[in-house]
Amino acid sequence: MKQNNMLAMILAGGRGSRLHDLTNKVAKPAVSYGGKYRIVDFPLSNCANSGIDVVGVLTQYESVLLNSYVAAGGRWGLDARDSGVFVLPPREKADANLDVYRGTADAISQNIDFIDNYNPEYLLVLSGDHIYKMNYSKMLQYHKEKNADATIAVIGVPIKEASRFGIMNTDDEGRIIEFEEKPANPKSNLASMGIYIFTWKTLRRLLLADMKDPNSHHDFGKDIIPTLLNEGKTIVAYEFKGYWKDVGTIDSLWEANMDLLSNNNELDLNDHTWKIYTEDVSALPQYIGPKAKISRAFINQGCIIDGEVRNSVLFTGARVGEGAKVIDTVLMPDAVVEEGAVVQRALVANGVRIGKGAVVGSADSEHIELVAKRVKGVE
Repeated sequence: MKQNNMLAMILAGGRGSRLHDLTNKVAKPAVSYGGKYRIVDFPLSNCANSGIDVVGVLTQYESVLLNSYVAAGGRWGLDARDSGVFVLPPREKADANLDVYRGTADAISQNIDFIDNYNPEYLLVLSGDHIYKMNYSKMLQYHKEKNADATIAVIGVPIKEASRFGIMNTDDEGRIIEFEEKPANPKSNLASMGIYIFTWKTLRRLLLADMKDPNSHHDFGKDIIPTLLNEGKTIVAYEFKGYWKDVGTIDSLWEANMDLLSNNNELDLNDHTWKIYTEDVSALPQYIGPKAKISRAFINQGCIIDGEVRNSVLFTGARVGEGAKVIDTVLMPDAVVEEGAVVQRALVANGVRIGKGAVVGSADSEHIELVAKRVKGVE
């Protein structure tokens, strides 16, 4: 069922600095994941599967690749009449000579005219850098049932990790009574997923006021949500049950890929009832050589395996030479491990080559090693 009364805006302008060299030239939402996908495929696919036919993608940092990628709305079935994916970069402000989004709320404020053009009753605001599958139409139904001004998707996290997130404190009816940004002593374990549904009329009024406030951070968590609470508006928590991963670090991106190897993998990329759409890359089938050894691996098309691959995820076009060992590792698109090399507990970036006989990573390392530059081997 089409949700014509709800429009989606995906915040996809973040740099993702904790991903280090992976985001030197591409925005975080454009980073590769899961063999053949990009992170932004997940919120876009969720929109398509939820019947949302107009999606604005707000880009900023290193946006060239991301802009061209998301502009092809047909990948997600969002290219029919009266539907589409629209790239919305920040606009230059003549008074301040700025061409940036000053915060998450400002990103929406700068595009009020785009939203008004579709006259939605509700606005869905999404982070573009999380991996999950979610039916937004069910969240909208909950928003309507609660007669809410805003609904925030939350997920239960271990209480010891709660201080890393924006935490929602609720009453017995699920109404949010307090929002704490990364509290030192959290009172709850309900973490914001960066997914909001607003009644557009209410949000529009707040955004117009926020634009004029020189003391505002122009941020949903710091400004808009607290204002709604101060006004006594109804804000409710929509508790999500399922797989959700914030892939903001090398370790968490590696973990999200490793999760695909689990027998109890909740994400299930083979679920035909909730397909994750992506770019259709032309590549030959995978080739497994006669001397190859493979156990518990996720191997995509175009891969050539002549060595050993164990508990690892190999993206499109990755290659493992004869006698090489790839263990507990993620090889991103077109990464090459040459003959006799050993790679363990590592994430090897797109197109990086690890030379003959080189040793990268360690089974005992606390953190995952990012390999973003060529590693010379034995000459």
